[in-house]
Amino acid sequence: MKTNVLTPTQQHLLKLFSFNDSDEYALEVQEVLTRHFQERLDKEADRLWDKGILDQKRLDEIRTEDLHKTGKEHGTAGTRH
Repeated sequence: MKTNVLTPTQQHLLKLFSFNDSDEYALEVQEVLTRHFQERLDKEADRLWDKGILDQKRLDEIRTEDLHKTGKEHGTAGTRH
């Protein structure tokens, strides 16, 4: 039987939810995390744009790609620049 060990982040989130298990609190945490990761994504996109790695032509190409399929075929899933 395989056992999964929780990461420190997962453990911390479980502690957070132990104080308040309401649906409203869960939605609030979800919104905060969504905003946080959107800000990180925006900063990374800006960095790639500024370095010339990302441009409108590449965005147009990405829009039509199946990124799940592409990443698996080329072994680039999760690759960071």
